Amino acid sequence: MKMGDLYQTDDWKNEKHVPVIECPESVPAGEMFDVKVTLGKEIAHPNTTEHHIQWINVYFKPEGGKFAYQIGGFEFSAHGQDVKGPNEGPVYTHHGVTFTMKTDAPGDLLASAYCNIHGLWENSVSISLK
Repeated sequence: MKMGDLYQTDDWKNEKHVPVIECPESVPAGEMFDVKVTLGKEIAHPNTTEHHIQWINVYFKPEGGKFAYQIGGFEFSAHGQDVKGPNEGPVYTHHGVTFTMKTDAPGDLLASAYCNIHGLWENSVSISLK
């Protein structure tokens, strides 16, 4: 078995676990741009002690490049847990991140996410240069 065999994907409009990557399709080389990665855009994903997204990782693979570069890893640690019991806590994180990046090469942004019940999910978008 390979790690890649564990990742699932689907159309994010029909599946709440697929990372949704929102960013420009074409960017000026070397200029900063915003990227937003969320889950459950069309169908809400629960965020409870029992069922939640634990993390999102984002990578960039330049066109023609052999390797991907990790942009960031984002962990979500508060899901309503408390000493009083599940979903009794005062703090919840939301499974979404926004960051700023730049690139001098066209390529693919890849996002992966982990649901504590439904495992690993991935999605990608292509970025071209203006």
